[in-house]
This record gives sequence, C-alpha cells and structure tokens, in this order.
Amino acid sequence: MIDPRSVVIRRATADDAGALFHVRLGVTENATTREELAQIGLTLESVAAAIMASPCCWVAEREGEIVGFSMIDDAEACLFAAFVLPEMEGRGIGRALVARAEAALFRRHDAIWLETERASRAAGFYRRLGWREAEAVDERDVVMRKSRR
Repeated sequence: MIDPRSVVIRRATADDAGALFHVRLGVTENATTREELAQIGLTLESVAAAIMASPCCWVAEREGEIVGFSMIDDAEACLFAAFVLPEMEGRGIGRALVARAEAALFRRHDAIWLETERASRAAGFYRRLGWREAEAVDERDVVMRKSRR
C-alpha cells in the first residue's frame, strides 16, 4: 500500500499534461506511442483542454514527480484511463487513483464502464476492485461495468 507521507493524490491541472504523457508512454502493458495517441485525438493540448473543462483527472505525486494518473469521461460514465509507472506498481497507487475516478463518476451515474483487454493484468486488477465483464468489444477487448453500491 502507499505510504501517505510519500504519495499525494490530487486533482490534475492543465500543467500536468506533459507528465501524464510521460506516465502513459512509460507503461509496459498496453504500451503505445505519442503518434498513436495523436491519431485518436490525444495530444498535450487536447488533454490540457479536457482537464481545464472539467474535473476529470487525478494524479499521484511522489516527491514532486507524477507517478500515475486516472482520467474519466463523465458525460459517458467512463473510466477512460488509469496508469502507474511500472516502478511504482504494487503500492496501492492505482487503487487510490481508480477510487477517486469511481467516486467522481458515481456522483452522477448509477453504473459506470471501462474498456480493457480481457486477458490483461489490468482486467484482473479491475475485477479485484469489483468490476465485472459485461460484453465483448472484439476478440481481445471487453467492456467492464461497475454499479454503485
């Protein structure tokens, strides 16, 4: 679990967009490139704009460095992203970030969803947090859902 003295979970600011890309591009599972993100409309500018438009992103910060983040699409009731740097995995940071995202989504929605690869470590992580497989997207990916208790 995280040591509360060493990691702070806080709402992201537009100035954090570069650090979010650093984390996203640094993961080993579900790896991607900056170019692939740009192809789906995710750029420094678009992420900063989304953060300025609504409270949609939280970061985990340790000793001044962002080591993880979660992001939602509140209008769609979707947990859009949750990533932690590989060297910071297994410390409860992902769990804390997802909890913040879920709390924000459950303020407006009774049921929320995410999409991930069915056989990924991430899918197992979400299952342990109470998410359930709802439907197949294709042979590889699945939609998972969680309902407010």
